[in-house]
Amino acid sequence: MKYVDEFRDPHKAKVLLGNIIEIADALADNQQRPTYIMEVCGGHTHSIFRYGIENMLPPSIELIHGPGCPVCVLPRGRVDDCVAIAEQDNVIFTTFGDAIRVPGSKKSLLEAKADGADVRMVYSPLDALSIAKKNPDKEVVFFGLGFETTMPSTALTVLQAEAKGIANFSLFCNHITIIPTIKAVLDSPDLQLDGFLGPGHVSMVIGNQPYSFIAEQYHRPVVVAGFEPLDILQSLWMVLKQLQAGEARVENQYNRIVPEHGNRMALEAISKVFELRQFFEWRGLGSIDHSGVQLNKQYSAYDAEKKFSTQTVTIADPESCQCGEVLKGAIKPWQCKVFGKACTPETPVGALMVSSEGACAAYYLYGGDRIDAVQMEDDIEELRV
Repeated sequence: MKYVDEFRDPHKAKVLLGNIIEIADALADNQQRPTYIMEVCGGHTHSIFRYGIENMLPPSIELIHGPGCPVCVLPRGRVDDCVAIAEQDNVIFTTFGDAIRVPGSKKSLLEAKADGADVRMVYSPLDALSIAKKNPDKEVVFFGLGFETTMPSTALTVLQAEAKGIANFSLFCNHITIIPTIKAVLDSPDLQLDGFLGPGHVSMVIGNQPYSFIAEQYHRPVVVAGFEPLDILQSLWMVLKQLQAGEARVENQYNRIVPEHGNRMALEAISKVFELRQFFEWRGLGSIDHSGVQLNKQYSAYDAEKKFSTQTVTIADPESCQCGEVLKGAIKPWQCKVFGKACTPETPVGALMVSSEGACAAYYLYGGDRIDAVQMEDDIEELRV
């Protein structure tokens, strides 16, 4: 297929959906429960809600919305560190737009900006480096955030800062890694999972092999998936086919984009600049060993945590906020006590309502009632016949 509308063909979707229903119903009859499949990536969650895929699926499949949104898993203590750095004299604090409204324990970066801090939104770390070059009398800090998807651009920016001798640039590093996250989810005692839709964007960088432990050690199938409706439906069908056959393998549905062994140049840049942290705290998942990265000793001069001596403090979410339970897949977004009431995109209580990849924001935006439930039940019954 060449054009985007081909990935949204309703006739192909109906065929795939019919195959999905047939296998899922048979599995449900055998195991006396639905099949639980987690989409790890927040981009998949967004697509699933946007195109109404969850409403299309039969009750014999239940999608679990995973922790693959880096803004959503950022703990409030790290946001407080951002605000503390931004409010120091002579600092220009730069950040991606989806992080500027994430609430800390007292305020967000947007509120710090309203209070007078020089907080600027940028589209890439190179924009922050350009600001540093134009403002040599200021300390310019870039809020590095994201999984392996965004790590290479941050690493290459640090290398450019070194090559150009731009000493007033530094990185507040909150980059995180996907593999320990998935392992923490699999080890969670209160969560039952049968298979995974693997993250497409991260896999462009790391490839498919790192997921092999899921199949080999935990005996769960993984299908690395694209983001269009037919991508997701085909990937669900591929997971179900493995479960039907009693298999557990890593498959690559998104092979038009994802190389088997990842992006060599990107991986080299990451390994040159970063090293694993011993511990990193995640919202909803707690502290996970070796799940975050930091600048290594060679590039410590560009480490904002050392320049500004941040004191990260663990701060619990408000009692009413259930972001942690949503992130782990224990509840659905609309089951949170404050969803759509106290917590909306205009007045977010938790990070899942802020980021465009957050499950709560996606569900609030596209809504569960977009597709008429009665008509959908009729369509499913027609496909079963």
